[in-house]
Amino acid sequence: MWIVKPLIYFLNGAIPSGSEGCIVMAKTKPLIVIVEDEKELAALIAEQLEEVGMVTQMFHRITPAVRFLSKNFANLMLLDINLPDGTGFQLIDELKKVNVSIPTIFLTANSSESNKVKGLDMGGDDFVTKPFSFPELIARIHAVLRRSETLKDTNITKNARLDESPFAFCGAEINPQRMEIVFPDGQSEKIGRKELGILVHIASNPKLVLTRQSLIHAVWGVHADVRSRSLDQYIVRIREAFARHACDLAPFRTIHGVGYIYDAADSAPAALPPPSRPGKP
Repeated sequence: MWIVKPLIYFLNGAIPSGSEGCIVMAKTKPLIVIVEDEKELAALIAEQLEEVGMVTQMFHRITPAVRFLSKNFANLMLLDINLPDGTGFQLIDELKKVNVSIPTIFLTANSSESNKVKGLDMGGDDFVTKPFSFPELIARIHAVLRRSETLKDTNITKNARLDESPFAFCGAEINPQRMEIVFPDGQSEKIGRKELGILVHIASNPKLVLTRQSLIHAVWGVHADVRSRSLDQYIVRIREAFARHACDLAPFRTIHGVGYIYDAADSAPAALPPPSRPGKP
């Protein structure tokens, strides 16, 4: 059983005298998902977090937590390792299967080094051992939220970041940091966010057939409408840009009714590696 609360709350504040007609922007409160099988502890954590201006959503099992996070955005998850229907590690695996990534702080009564290493290797951001003090937990939550916001500043699509290394595609150099394509003729063209995200995903998966759905989910997110024709329009723009500079796009082929494939070995020798993947694995 899980408790549903509104996903977005706004801080209440009085409008200063004389400010009639002005729009006052309210600060959005972060949503913290608590996955903890000890119901009393979960409720106590929720109470403490709400007192400092956060919104909470509680779950006591893996399945409803995954169902919620696959359909809703949350800023951070507090995750107990031992749950009635599995482990916190299994929950992380289930989220990865549906392309959901969320900053995570593990909560555990087991302070073994192996557990901590496994949690951090799976992408966890921090580890808190029970029993813990609430001021420390809240401080750790704030620290992780700050780090995640800093990372978001460089995100341009779900899968591409401004700090990606330049990479080769069909004889051209794709430079995410400058948001441009440098062609073999020495000329360059600026590139849009979605086109860059598409090229990053395709170049990162050479010799693999990528379905339309997988490409849309990688660039737009798992909740994107796969029936939209937006992907086709962006692919056309990419092809037109390469055609303007007489680049051979033969290695980048459409598999009709399925998706696309990039046979990187069939293109001109690449002096650049595929896109790097900075940050956590």
